[in-house]
Amino acid sequence: MKAVPPNAGAPSDPLPEQPDHQHQLVPSDISLRVKSLESLLVEKGLVDPAALDALVDTYENKVGPRNGARIVARAWADPAYKQRLLSDATSAIAELGFLPVQGEHMLALENTPKVHNVVVCTLCSCYPWPILGLPPVWYKSSAYRSRAVIDPRGVLREFGLDLPEDVELRVWDSTAELRYLVLPERPAGTEHLDEEMLANLVTRNSMIGVERVAPPRVPEVA
Repeated sequence: MKAVPPNAGAPSDPLPEQPDHQHQLVPSDISLRVKSLESLLVEKGLVDPAALDALVDTYENKVGPRNGARIVARAWADPAYKQRLLSDATSAIAELGFLPVQGEHMLALENTPKVHNVVVCTLCSCYPWPILGLPPVWYKSSAYRSRAVIDPRGVLREFGLDLPEDVELRVWDSTAELRYLVLPERPAGTEHLDEEMLANLVTRNSMIGVERVAPPRVPEVA
């Protein structure tokens, strides 16, 4: 296993679960701070609330992991593109028109039956927003950031991925200068699917490396 040294000790707590927003009557301290800061910036005329809403909507609903899924699907369907992606991910991604900030320098990591890659950011939460959208809460948590480099197999098991011991596990640490896209294994039974159908199979978590892409569901025969 290739892993970078952690920058903090490993907490004993498991990865944080998603909060139950239906029963959260009072906003968290972080939410209140964000709202207060947003209100202050708007009041001073430094932020246009409409522009801010449009930016959040872009990353939450329009970008999300869709751009990354398109890249993966193209690599699965086009061997020549896959080679360009693995050789120079930044240029190959630019071919599809994705060149905004937070993703200028990219490296693609190919998962195979014998090698599995997973991405973390031990210092903060560096993440390729233009490719994968907004980072999930667990990716930014101290539990994931520290434990992913100390006990990566244990962390993956918590995501439901139990890797065989003969699979080499490589952990990659994102930085502000270099960010990663995991090219997951193409699942069996997808030979007949076009790029759009393939892209619909790809998940955000599979492009971080904490899960594999599931094969397409076979329709039940009545």
